[in-house]
Amino acid sequence: MKWQGRRQSRNIEDRRGRGGGTARVGGIGGLGVLVIVLVGWFFGIDLTPLLTDTTVTSSGSTQVTAADEERAEFVAVTLADTEEVWAEIFREQVGQPYDPAKLVLFKGVTQSPCGGASGATGPFYCPADEKAYLDTDFFVTMERRLGARGDFAAAYVVAHEIAHHVQDELGILSEANAIRQRVSERESNQISVRIELQADCFSGIWARRADEKFGSLERGDVEEAINAAKQIGDDTLQRNAGRVPSPHTFTHGTSEQRMRWFARGFESGDIRDCDTFSVDRL
Repeated sequence: MKWQGRRQSRNIEDRRGRGGGTARVGGIGGLGVLVIVLVGWFFGIDLTPLLTDTTVTSSGSTQVTAADEERAEFVAVTLADTEEVWAEIFREQVGQPYDPAKLVLFKGVTQSPCGGASGATGPFYCPADEKAYLDTDFFVTMERRLGARGDFAAAYVVAHEIAHHVQDELGILSEANAIRQRVSERESNQISVRIELQADCFSGIWARRADEKFGSLERGDVEEAINAAKQIGDDTLQRNAGRVPSPHTFTHGTSEQRMRWFARGFESGDIRDCDTFSVDRL
């Protein structure tokens, strides 16, 4: 991915380097819960205590290294790309302006209106403050533990969280989450899968338009993003954690579904083709 020397977004809230500390992880809302559970499945760690009123303490170093700075610059460029791409798509396909999200960079632990966040929770989007939260160390986890290598795999992660903001801007996320509060756990999980697959599809739209607009894609980049989608499918995460995949517990979709919906968005470029809520077969 060609990204060096390009415009960086100013919608970055940098909370790194503030020293260790604690974060209250109570009632984490929306997608933060889902990430905690999935990361727990992969690493074979019981992270369910994070879903109750718990304190997470960061005792590690929060020193910002040169590698951290390079990752932060990469995120800022990718975020800038999403801003320009979605502003253009909203003008063309939605007929309304796009209000970009802020992205919080943190190292160790931090707080959000959706609850506390730590490196274990992975990146997430909080609708309450319309911010995406990211500890860039997650990119290292992706490469070393999840088998999702490459800079465009990392860009896909950023694009996916911003895609949740796009859903929020379109009124999709609030409506879907409101329904989730009124139905059974199994039905709530099914709605969550549709949310996540639509975000994957939106990420594909972003990738297509970013390449057309900036010429940023290099050979193998799309494959990196599709491989990342594969590695974080519910069935793959559960299988790699030594568990038999349980479809009724899926909250993000299978590897095949995640790859297919990303590819659908990339091939189409049209928001209407990402309507995961009106199809029978995901």
